[in-house]
Amino acid sequence: MTEKDLSYFVNTVIQYFKQVDGEEAVMGLPYIKREDPVVLEYTGIIGISGPRRGGIYFTAGKELLVKLTQAILGESESDVETLQDMVGELTNTVAGNVRKYFGSDFMISVPMLIRGQPEDILLKLKPPVFVVPLTWKQQKAYLVVGLE
Repeated sequence: MTEKDLSYFVNTVIQYFKQVDGEEAVMGLPYIKREDPVVLEYTGIIGISGPRRGGIYFTAGKELLVKLTQAILGESESDVETLQDMVGELTNTVAGNVRKYFGSDFMISVPMLIRGQPEDILLKLKPPVFVVPLTWKQQKAYLVVGLE
């Protein structure tokens, strides 16, 4: 995966949050995932197949997802199912929008949703797997991308 490939994902996330309520996500410096887990309370994972194989996941805490749900749906309280759906929708939207750059053979799976903080999420790929930290409305999250 090249720096340009990663920039497609980063730009898509920035645009997603900007479209939600006009406030862009602030992206941190991407780094290569090592041994330390990168998992928060809610995670949406999407597998990618075709000529470019791999996966992405977006992981966020409850507060970010509550704020996102409020901005999109206007709901002030969010149950667990709604928050899981929100992280899945966000991940799916990012993967779907990046597909524009990579073409129609960039096949994405249905999001797999995880609640809680498992020890780690492993993408069985040839390294490197990139972690992009971000902040939106003072809440942190991570986009993790691994493509062969």
